[in-house]
Amino acid sequence: MIAPGMINGDLLLCQVAERLVQATRHGDTVARLGGDEFVILMTELSNTEEVAAVQSETLAVKLLTKVSQLYDIEAISYQCSASIGITIFNRSADVVGDLLKQADMAMYKAKATGRNRVCFFNPKMQADVNTKAEIIQELYTAISNEQFELYYQKQVDDHGHAIGAEVLLRWRHPMKGMISPAQFIPVAEDTGLIVPIGQWVLQQACQMLASWAKASATEALTIAVNISAIQFNKNNFVQTVLDALHKTGANPRRLKLELTESMLVSDIADIKTKMSALQQHGVMFSIDDFGTGYSSLFYLKQLPLNQLKIDQAFVRDILVDDNDRAIAQSVITLSQSLKLEVIAEGVETQAQRALLQSMGCSAYQGYLFGKPCSIDELEI
Repeated sequence: MIAPGMINGDLLLCQVAERLVQATRHGDTVARLGGDEFVILMTELSNTEEVAAVQSETLAVKLLTKVSQLYDIEAISYQCSASIGITIFNRSADVVGDLLKQADMAMYKAKATGRNRVCFFNPKMQADVNTKAEIIQELYTAISNEQFELYYQKQVDDHGHAIGAEVLLRWRHPMKGMISPAQFIPVAEDTGLIVPIGQWVLQQACQMLASWAKASATEALTIAVNISAIQFNKNNFVQTVLDALHKTGANPRRLKLELTESMLVSDIADIKTKMSALQQHGVMFSIDDFGTGYSSLFYLKQLPLNQLKIDQAFVRDILVDDNDRAIAQSVITLSQSLKLEVIAEGVETQAQRALLQSMGCSAYQGYLFGKPCSIDELEI
């Protein structure tokens, strides 16, 4: 089972399908299961499971290579990756539906290990599915019982003065305690539960902005909110944000929505329309983790952005790694050329901050200035 990364709708899917057909053998079957998922049925494999596995993996690697090659769509070059899940069966296999589920589990396991991977089904995956089902049920309860909390991480300027904060979602389970976002955010995105959760986060963030606006010491502070691709792609996303602002009375010029790079290569026209509509009201946009994804100059030119965020992966070793230092400098220089703000995250030492400042960075976020904490613990 194969799921190529989202890039440009039907035109991309057609080209992917052509490549899959070209890469498979005569007698194999290629079918589109739905969305961006394809199924390939391989026949005439060895009766020995180990040999059949090698044969399957050989084709899978070939498919990964084919799918990852550049695509020319409407005079623009794109590149994507695929995740492949494999299950081996014979005539005694139970039900076709079960085989598809097994392949699906393996595919999602491949995605979880970093995409552009091949993964075989094994019984442990069934246990993982059961765990996921438990999390889904508990997420519904968490939404109903308001078990989520917002933590805040301070953002500062050159002088260490607070200019705002990023809100980070936390789940305090009544029995299990604090559950890591890494455990529940992917599940929430897979199930669509990230939409109501994201709406709650927006509402709470706007409510805090409205509260800060009542005091001179905090009225100029901004709040950055991470937006899921699933949440952003909803037709009513713009209205959802405007409703949260209107209901709370928050200043839209103090709200910053953080988008990831991977979101920006799907439907550029729709993204630009939504961003422009919100920006007309004063809402700002930042690209989170810039440099870790596609880093396309095309969308930087096309989209109404306000800020680029240097990912902590480049900040962590910036003092000792020439490549990280060069990438950080490139992001800063690019931001200055495009008249965009730039902020570095993951700053943990004065030496890192000093180097970034010498390179032209003027805003920072990280443990040096404060760990994520509750609003009562936030020092502004």
